[in-house]
Amino acid sequence: MGAAAPPPPRRGAPDPLPPSVIDAVVIPALREDTADGDSPRTPGAGGDLTSEQAVPAGARARASLRAKASGTVAGLDVFARVFELCDPEARIELLVADGDAVAPGDVLARIEGGARALLLAERTALNLVQRMSGIASLTARYVDVCAGRARVLDTRKTTPNLRALEKYAVRCGGGENHRFGLFDEVMIKDNHVDLAGRDLVDVVRSTREAVGPGVRITAEARDQAEALAGVAGGADVVMLDNMSVAAMIELCPRLRRAAHDRGRPIEIEASGGIDLTTIAGVSESGVDRISVGALTHSAPALDLSLYLEPLP
Repeated sequence: MGAAAPPPPRRGAPDPLPPSVIDAVVIPALREDTADGDSPRTPGAGGDLTSEQAVPAGARARASLRAKASGTVAGLDVFARVFELCDPEARIELLVADGDAVAPGDVLARIEGGARALLLAERTALNLVQRMSGIASLTARYVDVCAGRARVLDTRKTTPNLRALEKYAVRCGGGENHRFGLFDEVMIKDNHVDLAGRDLVDVVRSTREAVGPGVRITAEARDQAEALAGVAGGADVVMLDNMSVAAMIELCPRLRRAAHDRGRPIEIEASGGIDLTTIAGVSESGVDRISVGALTHSAPALDLSLYLEPLP
């Protein structure tokens, strides 16, 4: 007999999402589907009108989550939580882990519980796990093309109220997170400089003095002069926005020399209109990291299905 095939790769193994973060998304999503203002398990003026009429109250069912396309899975704990809220007695078995590669026909999870509860949870659970797995899958493709030459980061171009889930999905795909929001890092962009009415170096320097050394500062640069100004002002990251690969190849060594002269290293980031057809070249330009808004704003959902069958 030949050797067993190796298991499919796991892209990322991020720390699990806190239960409070999951519930902050899942509970309102269930209420949106049921018009229930109190609890997902207590029908109010709405509920699941179809299942309540068509399915006997005591009926039980089994559900299987299956992949219909190849990709990287993310959001299984979120998926499971939807069923837990709809049926606290449901039996849930997760057969793969977030970050795992999956192929068509793979069974990812099994659930047994009340038939009405499974139908109540079905669409919300699928919407979330398909969305998160789509982001993880697209991120994995970008990471593969970069082949370790540069790190792939997301942006703040996320779905409102789903940012924590979507950024977690990026990590499952082997990518990294940029700042979470406006509060945790400084990013000085062209609009800030234009509205400040000052040169970039002055804006970066005064910002550094105000926030201190412990807050990360990224300075966006539209050209070589602004990139060098970002270094001179004390930025931790210089973001080269919409620059050609040739320009970045020439500029990266200059920025590193300038950072060496100031006594502190710099990270160089490429950003702006980068896609799967261009990221390979960008990753070879000498940058450390590449931010790609498409990871979250343009990722297609991974094709997953939930198959239900009655239990005796």
